[in-house]
Amino acid sequence: MMLRNQKNIYLLFFVLLFAATSVFAQKSTDDNIVCFVYHRFGDDRYPSTNISINDFEGHLQYLKDNGYNVVTLGQALNLLNSQSGVPGKTAVLTIDDGYKSFLDNAMPLLRKFNYKATLFLNTKQVGNKDFVSWHEVKGLMDEGIEIGDHSHSHAYFVNNKKDEIVPKFKNDLKQSQEIFIKELGFAPDLFSYPYGEYTNSMKEVLKELGFRAAIAQNSGVISGFNDRYALPRFPMTGIFSKIEKFIEKANMKALPVAIAPVVDPVLLGNNPPILQLQVKEPDLINTNYLQCFVGGATGCTIDYDSTKRIITIKSNHTLTARRTLYTITAPSATNPNSWYWFSYVWIIPTKY
Repeated sequence: MMLRNQKNIYLLFFVLLFAATSVFAQKSTDDNIVCFVYHRFGDDRYPSTNISINDFEGHLQYLKDNGYNVVTLGQALNLLNSQSGVPGKTAVLTIDDGYKSFLDNAMPLLRKFNYKATLFLNTKQVGNKDFVSWHEVKGLMDEGIEIGDHSHSHAYFVNNKKDEIVPKFKNDLKQSQEIFIKELGFAPDLFSYPYGEYTNSMKEVLKELGFRAAIAQNSGVISGFNDRYALPRFPMTGIFSKIEKFIEKANMKALPVAIAPVVDPVLLGNNPPILQLQVKEPDLINTNYLQCFVGGATGCTIDYDSTKRIITIKSNHTLTARRTLYTITAPSATNPNSWYWFSYVWIIPTKY
C-alpha cells in the first residue's frame, strides 16, 4: 500500500513539474518589456546625451496615462523568470553614469509619478563634479532606486588588444565591485556596458563573476528570447527623446528571434558583415514585410528562408562608423499597426 502511495506521489510530482515547465516554455514575446536609457536631464551643455525636463515629464505622463507598469530592471528579470509572466505594458527606466542632473532634475519627477528606476554607476566618477556622491546614492536607494554597475573606469574596453580585453575588463570589474561593497555594503549583480560596447568574452567574464544580467545600448525590447548578457534599450537622448519617438518605441514588441550562428559584435573582417537570425515564432509576424536598416537608414539586403525560418541581413556598403546598428522590424501578423523590433550592434574599435 505504501509503495502504491509513493508511486502516486511521484507521478503527481512529475505531472506538476511537466505542467510548470510547459507554462514556462510557452512564455515568449508576450513577455515584452520596453526599456529606455537616459543620461543627463535638463543639461543643455551636452545635447547628444541630454533630455529636456519637459520631454522627460512627457514620457512619464504617457506611461501613467496609458497604464504602464513601471519597474526596475531587477524586477523585470524577476517577472520574466516567473510563471505568471510579465503584465501587459511593462516598462523599465534606466540611467547611466550617475550625473547630478538625475538627482536634481529627474528624481523630483520620478517622485511625482511614484516611479522607480535603475541607476548604473561608474565608481571612479561617484563624488566628482557633476556626479552624485555616495551619500546621495544611499538616499536614492532609500527611495527605491536600484543600483547597477557601469564599470569603474568607463573605458573603451574593446580598444584593447584581443588577449588583453578579458584581464583588463575583469580587473576593472573587481575594482568597481570592491568599491560598491565598501560604500554600499553590496556588489550589484546588474551591469551596463560603457558606450554599449561588449564582446562575447566580456559576457563570459560577467557570468563568471556572478552577474545576473547585462544591458547594452542597442535599441530593442526585452523579452524571453533575449541574451541576458546583451539586453537592449531604446536611447532617449537628443532628437530621439521627443514624445512622438518615445510613444513609438513604448509600443514596440520584441522580434521573436535568436542570433544563429552566434557572432561577436567586434568586426574584424568580412565588412560588411552578415547577420543571421532564427525566427522562433513566425506566426507572430508578417514576414512578407520584413524591413532592415543600417545605422537607421535603408541600404541593406534582407532575405527570409521560410523553410529554415532564417532571416539573413547584410549592409549594401562597408561599415565605417565605430558603432553601427543592424535593425530589423516586422508588422504583427494580426495587427498591421503593431510592430516588432530587433537590433544588433557592430563595433569597429580603433585598435584590436
